[in-house]
Amino acid sequence: MPLADSDGTSIYYERHGSGPAILFVHGSGGHHAAWWQQVAALREEFTVLTVDLRGFGRSDSSMAEFDGQDFPGDVVAVLDREDITDAMLVGQSIGSVAALRAGLLRPERVSSVVLGHSLGGISHPELKELAAADRAEAVKLPVIDRLLTRSFQRERADLTFLFQQMGTFNVARMQDLRNLDTNGPSLEEIEASGVKVALLAGEKDAVLSVKTVTRAHELLAGSHLEIVPDAPHSMYWETPGPYNAAVARLRRTLTAPKEAA
Repeated sequence: MPLADSDGTSIYYERHGSGPAILFVHGSGGHHAAWWQQVAALREEFTVLTVDLRGFGRSDSSMAEFDGQDFPGDVVAVLDREDITDAMLVGQSIGSVAALRAGLLRPERVSSVVLGHSLGGISHPELKELAAADRAEAVKLPVIDRLLTRSFQRERADLTFLFQQMGTFNVARMQDLRNLDTNGPSLEEIEASGVKVALLAGEKDAVLSVKTVTRAHELLAGSHLEIVPDAPHSMYWETPGPYNAAVARLRRTLTAPKEAA
């Protein structure tokens, strides 16, 4: 069983396929197995890595409490264990915060970060205000309606049930991740790191609006923007085809200066 050591904490991860590396970082209800539709589709062209943050899936969950500030180190531990120097980190929702911080911690190992349905905890007053307004609308909905469209829930009751079951394998909960974006990076810090950043969003995301994501793209110089039509917050699950295509396209096109040298 592949394990990485993150300051004494055992972090479970998996590696599939070969080629340029993509490492997926799950959100609050996920773990490594949530990426089953991505691994199967992308492993022929890419090295696909999936990880369980501490408290999730098969990683160490024995601690009395969890601190979201430790999660970026869990991602770094996998990069170090596999000695990867050009990874594209792909975060889902709040997992994007861990992904961005990991990239800034180890820019020599990360060529790009994809912020999936998230602003990555960027510290900027306008973006914080926009995200807070989106959140205020999102909390009016049942949790499942924030994540998957109602039509998908009706038509795919089986996959909706499986989606909900995924979180039952985790000890850590959403509240354990909330402090991840405390003292988040500034736009200037991200730009100075040399790590390329892309914002990947769904047109029907009920948690973070296209308007907010687009504004983040405008403010972050050199960033890339991908908006997937008709896709919800959890598009990796509901609309894997367009999601996988977007991830593959970003991995092929996002090239840091160190790779081009």
